[in-house]
Amino acid sequence: MRLILLGPPGGGKGTVAKKLQKEFNIPVISTGVILREAIDKKTKLGKEVINIINRGGLVPDNIILEIIKERIKQEDCKNGYIFDGFPRNIEQANSLKKLNKELNEHIDYVFYFEIPFSEIIKRLSNRRVCKKCGTNYNLLFNPPQKDNICDICGGELYQRDDDKGETIKNRLKVFNNQTLSLIKYYEEKKLLTVIDADLSENAFLEIKKVLEKGTS
Repeated sequence: MRLILLGPPGGGKGTVAKKLQKEFNIPVISTGVILREAIDKKTKLGKEVINIINRGGLVPDNIILEIIKERIKQEDCKNGYIFDGFPRNIEQANSLKKLNKELNEHIDYVFYFEIPFSEIIKRLSNRRVCKKCGTNYNLLFNPPQKDNICDICGGELYQRDDDKGETIKNRLKVFNNQTLSLIKYYEEKKLLTVIDADLSENAFLEIKKVLEKGTS
């Protein structure tokens, strides 16, 4: 089972992806997580990526696709995987199609998380992340027990730069310009299902229902 979760940043893809991973025992592949780990560990890739980001650029497709190619060849992906936020544009989608063909596999389902941008801005601006273990919190509906302290490891919570007001608006603008075209792309391939993502639990249950129906 190979899935793609599409939708704007802050739409709940990551939360639902973890639930699907646990339910169906297939790994989540998030290019954002992979890139952040590389940056934190100061690997060769991480240094290259941080230089691009610091110049205000986007990580080029060739780097993203190389990461994807290496990741889906790993043993834990043999029974499937879940893409969280990839592909981001038509070029990446076409490259993924070619890569799937090379590996004699295909994408089974694409789920688009539909949610008003006003709700996304509210969600992201209230998100906090633990500096030590990376656990996510939201001050509105999933706050820590103690202000700015992680419930799990006691680490300090902080607001990522890309969760601040103007940055969120810019991220949504990029999403509008690049990723929305993928809806039509996957609709034409009869792979797309639109999910109401206002509540992540409802989104998970909707997706689970579709997948269970498809495998029954």
